[in-house]
Amino acid sequence: MSVVDTLRDHVRDHKRGMFVDLVFAIAWVTAVSVIFDLLSAPQWAYYLTLAAGVVAYYGFFWSLELAMQQQQ
Repeated sequence: MSVVDTLRDHVRDHKRGMFVDLVFAIAWVTAVSVIFDLLSAPQWAYYLTLAAGVVAYYGFFWSLELAMQQQQ
């Protein structure tokens, strides 16, 4: 199996998850950029807030999973 076939299979198996990840990343970067353009805060705070998106991502989907489990 070639690398292209392996990549194609991975994308086929995880298509929805990859799309959700991309949408979350675009929304986070857009929101942080707009907020920091309006506030004119220091550059280090901008980068720190962008990096906090990783924690926000896992926190959001962890709480979403807990909420779905409680509904069952």
